[in-house]
Amino acid sequence: MVASADSIVPTHPPNNAATSADSDDLASFGYQPVLHRKLGRYASFAAGFSFVSILTTIFQFFGLGYSFGGAAFFWTWPIVFAGQLLVALNFAELAARYPLSGCIYQWSRHLAGELVGWFAGWMMIIAQIVTAAAAAIALQVVLPTIWSGFQLVGTDSALTSHDGAVNAVVLGSILLVVTTFINVVGIDWMARINSLGVTIEIVGVLAVIAVFFTHADRGPSVVTQTDQAAPGPYWAAFLVSGLMAAYVMVGFDSAGELSEETKNPRQVAPRTILTALTVSGIGGGLILLGALMAAPSLTDGSLSTGGLAYVIEAKLDSPAGKVVLACVACAITVCTLAIQTAGSRLMFSMARDGKLPFAAKLAAVHPRFGTPVLPAVVIGVLGIGLLVLNLGNPAIFATLASVCIVTLYLAYLLVTVPLLVRRIKGWPADDATTENGKPLFGLGRYGIPINALAVVWGIAMAVNLAWPRAEVYIPTGGSWWMQWAAPLFVIVTIAAGVLVYRLVTPSRAVTATEPIIQPA
Repeated sequence: MVASADSIVPTHPPNNAATSADSDDLASFGYQPVLHRKLGRYASFAAGFSFVSILTTIFQFFGLGYSFGGAAFFWTWPIVFAGQLLVALNFAELAARYPLSGCIYQWSRHLAGELVGWFAGWMMIIAQIVTAAAAAIALQVVLPTIWSGFQLVGTDSALTSHDGAVNAVVLGSILLVVTTFINVVGIDWMARINSLGVTIEIVGVLAVIAVFFTHADRGPSVVTQTDQAAPGPYWAAFLVSGLMAAYVMVGFDSAGELSEETKNPRQVAPRTILTALTVSGIGGGLILLGALMAAPSLTDGSLSTGGLAYVIEAKLDSPAGKVVLACVACAITVCTLAIQTAGSRLMFSMARDGKLPFAAKLAAVHPRFGTPVLPAVVIGVLGIGLLVLNLGNPAIFATLASVCIVTLYLAYLLVTVPLLVRRIKGWPADDATTENGKPLFGLGRYGIPINALAVVWGIAMAVNLAWPRAEVYIPTGGSWWMQWAAPLFVIVTIAAGVLVYRLVTPSRAVTATEPIIQPA
């Protein structure tokens, strides 16, 4: 079955690779090759790695993890990595069989039908808009530390202060304008800037690890210490501290989002999805361990308030420390860029199927740049609007992070749950395991147990992320709705999704229970 009768396929001329095997492969799914297929293996890896962006997110959330779990919060990292690897293995198998832009929507749609697929895409679009905003405000953690002139509003640069929160919105809005422009002018520029930024980030990660391990004040046994944990049962504090790792290790599916711009995506995307997560997991774990070993003090509160920036500033001379912080700023920039790129491809993919309002305009691809311009602009504008709505709110950081990540985990579940159902029914068929004689990535007989564990993991993490803890959402006091921000946001997102789905889906659409079987 080809794309639905409602599909809106842009009429712009295809790129030079239109006659290639990749373009023929895409045509077998009912889509014209209108995006420019220019990404190689490293650029594909960079898309996933920059979305995860361990320098960005660990700098953001190290203080949160340590303030609740003490040094032993380190163990949440390998636990979350193992859980997310289960998800990534399933995504890699799907990436080999459905090399389509907007992968979360497309995978879920092909596995469970239009309704489930649409809501997976809807949840993911909302998550990516909020995630882009949350990533952009991370500049506040770094830039004022590099140079006080970046504190454009007030004098207090702490993100938890009023001045810091307002300045974060200003810096974040400027960054979203820049990333929107880059996304508009073409995948070439996006890929070059993203790959360069990822290279700088990897160098920065290695530099940070080297500094920490060569300036250690204590041994690795520090990861057994719980004396600085929050009061109460340690298991409860440990669960909260695990939110840090949960916030970090997402977005590895971005390589799949760019499948239609990747050369040989059936072979490349599965490996880059797994590589992006694995490299992030190893690098992030070493950063956490090194920071705990090198921190000047574990007891004076500086690790909770200053995080990694505090350790770097203490261990490096000012110029060298600022260079490392500049690497972090680069990482934040390409992280925001990658999130916006992935979100625009997802919006484009749903729009060309006629599944979003103003679908024809959202599905249009610029004839010269080869990019879906309007989706990039929409995500940028909505991200800035979201920041402006939270102007001056000191809790903006934790609130945005929590609501976007829980929504993203739910979108992942709308892929892994239908996939498990299909596996039990015999997916994949024997003839769907090779392409031109080459074996596709697959889990074989381990597919059902790995998939089942991924579902259990996803449910547990969604509950942990959405739990309305006052110490996370309103640490200095606030309204009840702020404490319940995550579950309320999910409810509002689903309610809005119901209205939009009814608006864009005619009664003759494919039924929700009928999976769409495409050539593998």
